[in-house]
Amino acid sequence: MIREILEYPDPRLREAGKPVAEVTDEIRTLVDDMAETMYAAPGCGLAAPQIGVGLRVFVVDCAAEDEPSELKVFINPEIIEKDGQVVWNEGCLSFPGVTEEIKRAERVKVRALDRDGKTFELEADGLLAVAIQHETDHLNGVLMIDKLNALKKRMMGRKLAKARAEAESPDA
Repeated sequence: MIREILEYPDPRLREAGKPVAEVTDEIRTLVDDMAETMYAAPGCGLAAPQIGVGLRVFVVDCAAEDEPSELKVFINPEIIEKDGQVVWNEGCLSFPGVTEEIKRAERVKVRALDRDGKTFELEADGLLAVAIQHETDHLNGVLMIDKLNALKKRMMGRKLAKARAEAESPDA
């Protein structure tokens, strides 16, 4: 089922997700809904708080359009190592039509539970590392606008207002 994606400045985006006590069928249904919602948007990552669910769950799929799907599920993720630095032009489904250059770690190691509740560790770089950090931020109530200086925050606010106006115009 496709869920509604909350958009900035919805206050629910600022609420940190609570740990998942047990991976149940209800959690697997949530994961399936999140994947369907992310693909429909379309995006390469979606965290549960972005659909108004206050749990520490996110999904990512960083496969290019011409590649097969590579859906990854992260339940109760913890970034256990970070290395290097990269600036990435990021977008966010909660900030439709807006991208900003954000500084992140170049490589990360993450530990999480998968869709079946099994623990795994993953080392990632490139877009996947950026997506993992971005979605982990969502689980902590941190948004990409929080990574910007005051001037860039104001500019991003204007870009968001412009993108919303264009999306709502009858010519769009």
